[in-house]
Amino acid sequence: MRALEEAGAFLEGHFQLASGRHSDRYLEKFNLLQWPPQTEVVCRKMAEAARASTIEAVVGPTTGGVIVAYEVARQLGLRGMIAERNEDGPGRSIQRDFHIEPGERVLVVDDVLTTGGSVRETLQAVRDAGGEPVAVAVMVDRSQGKVDFGVPLFAATEVEMQTFEADDCPLCRSDVPLKIT
Repeated sequence: MRALEEAGAFLEGHFQLASGRHSDRYLEKFNLLQWPPQTEVVCRKMAEAARASTIEAVVGPTTGGVIVAYEVARQLGLRGMIAERNEDGPGRSIQRDFHIEPGERVLVVDDVLTTGGSVRETLQAVRDAGGEPVAVAVMVDRSQGKVDFGVPLFAATEVEMQTFEADDCPLCRSDVPLKIT
């Protein structure tokens, strides 16, 4: 939490989240990821949790998971890869000549977990490439532990953030300017 606060990642105001819900707080992950010392601290916690599993590679989704996958893999002495959105359809895949060996044990990492959509797509990309996802690690869990991926989940920190349906938002009723994230 201290690394996130030091980096100015917590913003207050009136935000429309990617889900369409509104919130009075927003976590801007790139305010953290621009600072290597703070990013290293957070990713170290993720890497330490993963050491208990026999991990052979680390994969993160584009965009926010790129830096996280690199740093966690660096700390574990492993390869770090990315799962990119498919241009010709839904989901993600392992591209750019990255490859996963059949049965290779993979840690999937991401920055902020809210609904788990990008992590689920990354888990599927790992499976489609022949790998075996064995755990998920995220910098921040905003889901309050409600997301189940069928593998162990570790979060460097958890953050509770109140959200509102757009048509029932007290900030809208108070005419607080809306920022779309």
